[in-house]
Amino acid sequence: MNGSGGELDGTCTTCPYCGVGCGVQARRDKLNTIQISGDKDHPANLGKLCIKGTHLAETMVPTGRLAEPEINGAPVTWAQATDHVAAQLRRTIAEHGPESVAFYLSGQLLTEDYYVANKLMKGFIGGANVDTNSRLCMASAVVAHKRAFGEDVVPCSYTDLEQCDLLVLAGSNAAWTHPVLYQRIVRAKQTRGTKVAVIDPRRTSTCDIADLHLPLRPGSDAALFNGLLTYLHDTDVVDRDFVTTCTEGGGEALAAARLELDQVAGLTGLTQEQLLEFYALFAEHRLTVTMYSQGINQSTSGTDKANAIINCHLLTGRIGAPGQGPFSITGQPNAMGGREVGGMANQLAAHMDFDPTHVDRVGRFWRAPAMAQAPGLKAVEMFDAIARGEIKAIWIMGTNPVVSLPDANQVNQALTDCPFVVVSDCIRDTATNACADVLLPAQGWGEKEGTVTNSERCISRQRRLTEPFAQAREDWRIVCEVAAKMGFAEAFAYTAPSEIFAEHARLTAFENQGERLLDLSHLATLSPTEYEQLQPTYWPAAQRPFANGRFATTNGRARMISVTLRPPEQQTSSDSPLILNTGRTRDQWHTMTRTGVTAKLFNHTDAPRLHIHPQDAQQRAITDGALVQLNNTLGVLRLRALVTEDTQPGVLFAPIHWHERFASHATVSQMVAAATDPLSGQPESKHAVVECQPLVAGRWVRLLSRRALDVEQLQTLQGMTYWATAPVAQGWQYEIALDDLSMLLPLLERGDCVTYTDSFDNDRILGRRAGHTQWLLFASGDLETLPALSHIQKQLDTELADWQKLATVTTSQQDVSAVICTCFEVREAAIRAQIDCGAASVEELGKQLLCGTNCGSCVPELNALLAQSVPRAVSAQG
Repeated sequence: MNGSGGELDGTCTTCPYCGVGCGVQARRDKLNTIQISGDKDHPANLGKLCIKGTHLAETMVPTGRLAEPEINGAPVTWAQATDHVAAQLRRTIAEHGPESVAFYLSGQLLTEDYYVANKLMKGFIGGANVDTNSRLCMASAVVAHKRAFGEDVVPCSYTDLEQCDLLVLAGSNAAWTHPVLYQRIVRAKQTRGTKVAVIDPRRTSTCDIADLHLPLRPGSDAALFNGLLTYLHDTDVVDRDFVTTCTEGGGEALAAARLELDQVAGLTGLTQEQLLEFYALFAEHRLTVTMYSQGINQSTSGTDKANAIINCHLLTGRIGAPGQGPFSITGQPNAMGGREVGGMANQLAAHMDFDPTHVDRVGRFWRAPAMAQAPGLKAVEMFDAIARGEIKAIWIMGTNPVVSLPDANQVNQALTDCPFVVVSDCIRDTATNACADVLLPAQGWGEKEGTVTNSERCISRQRRLTEPFAQAREDWRIVCEVAAKMGFAEAFAYTAPSEIFAEHARLTAFENQGERLLDLSHLATLSPTEYEQLQPTYWPAAQRPFANGRFATTNGRARMISVTLRPPEQQTSSDSPLILNTGRTRDQWHTMTRTGVTAKLFNHTDAPRLHIHPQDAQQRAITDGALVQLNNTLGVLRLRALVTEDTQPGVLFAPIHWHERFASHATVSQMVAAATDPLSGQPESKHAVVECQPLVAGRWVRLLSRRALDVEQLQTLQGMTYWATAPVAQGWQYEIALDDLSMLLPLLERGDCVTYTDSFDNDRILGRRAGHTQWLLFASGDLETLPALSHIQKQLDTELADWQKLATVTTSQQDVSAVICTCFEVREAAIRAQIDCGAASVEELGKQLLCGTNCGSCVPELNALLAQSVPRAVSAQG
């Protein structure tokens, strides 16, 4: 048996997606196919997996993988590649100094990868320009923790969500972003009666369980919580003993927070009645957890927002005990592990900082010849420095900043102009890789070994399930080989990740006399066998953070921080009157380099949609499904509209995942200005300003092709207005808007073609080769007259040999309604039919259709369909 629980033929590992850190059980069936299920013994998920985790095995394919090292696009040996990287880094440092070199890491890396990269940069190269895409995720929470607690320590665990009487979800659409955790919350609400308040400008799927939804004005969270702090003080909901003995700064924080109810209402756009309902809920329930995520963090005042939340818990003493506390949830599987080993530019390893004592301590432990003395550049600053020519060489590991960083066009230009760019990645073709001088094939999930730490400080093993693809290597091994060739072989002579982990654990304990809660001394002497068999384990060992009322500050007191309100940096204007909010969709992950190879994960949302309120849509003559264009001074975004009252007037929403590999003009981050929190360096990704208008397409095309079209050719096609693509079981689907259909046809594989054009000038074209259908194309001036792509998919394997059959292809009555439950591919029409037959609950629908019985991500949508059935039923009775 490997890991926690499971059968003898199973391997226990962890999911590589969100910060929940779910345990995964992997087995091989009789056909030697990997089967994935949830690990019932893992404390994070207790056997549950979301739809992305369920389909992990389908992502372990050679499609699109980087197979061998490349220099300037030409294949080379590993020795040649690492020789070249080491020589270029040495030369750059010799000519321009250590600050001219940077590493940009990822929350997708394992802790051991993070550790050696951080050690090489800060201890041996001698600079601190090593940062991570976790800067985009939880950097504001990190700074807030350090300001309040003295150390970056999350004071809660998942069990607190099941022990609280009130759960406040601030800026978190957990139903889609942390679905397994959301299901734990649902069960707690059902069994305990937990009250749930959701604070979010949008009505998201998470609002399905909300007793109260506060659709506040974007960016006004600090006003809401400063108002709460004022209310708690004025109504004497204060733990005076705790405040007196365990905190400091309360008087100043209260003075800075002072807001009257009408002022809070004016700032947040909420009514005084809504505010009083929320404030009373918070006051009445001592067992309160406030769980917050990107809606709080991704702001130019994200740190202050997080501290405003923490202040409310400190004033009421709601911390350090079961069922209470402020709870930051990370977006990536190992964002926490990266924080532990100092994978951010303003930290050293083991939760130490750049004060002289810590610099000396880490330097002595590492025996570092060139210990960095000061913080380096944070992510956005780093790429600005590349653009200015100050950073001459950058090594990017496991991330795609050309898509994910704000002002993406500027990032792309900076990397294009940078003298030396190295990228380690699993995938061959990404927007970032296109800028690289050297590509190094890294092992992907299921191929590598190491540890990750989830949002509740639980360290879990990630284990190898299959042999590495082609020449792919572990990230830590790649770094160590380059380090050796730079002259640091002795310090990087690791032979296994267990050795790196043991060193990391020893460093957390080194001269740590209780100064820091991150102390892994209980893991510092693990043998290789013990490391292999390591069960999920928490830090601090055998204790709840701050249970004794002492914090990691110099005097042991938590600090209440004065929070002064600051509006978002990007403000609307006559040219850009709309706010663009960004975030995730239900079934996709980051820039889709992993989920984008799995057809099933496109069933729920196959292309990006712009959520727009009916009022804004009407003012701009935008109809549901219409093609629209967003503009601002930074870029252009094109996508189809989803007219919905789930967003506020004046506020749009678009998903972050799509980019030019999957759709034209689809990189949302190019619309986001590089405005950052001055303390955390986290960008304000939730608050761009734009204008929006409809676009007219000459011809609309829906196409199914067994062969993927050349994206570059498609992107530059004359008269091309818009396209979006997604994998399907038989090949690839495309939705295209362009001026002239004849421009598209040369991109398709030519062979025997059958064409049917009706009296309305609608075209249907079938391409065949050797008697087999290769592609099906439907074109019209009106998108609504075209058959749904889900219907066309069913025709790709049929023998449509003449125009008469092609002409009648859309007459089938097959269900092409939206897929609601991806796990079991249950469509909306089937769900509505069961409701019409009497199904009155999610449980009844599950019994009939299985929807909602696996990951639970579709449950809010099932509830919405059930709610819609009530007025229909009343009308029928009338």
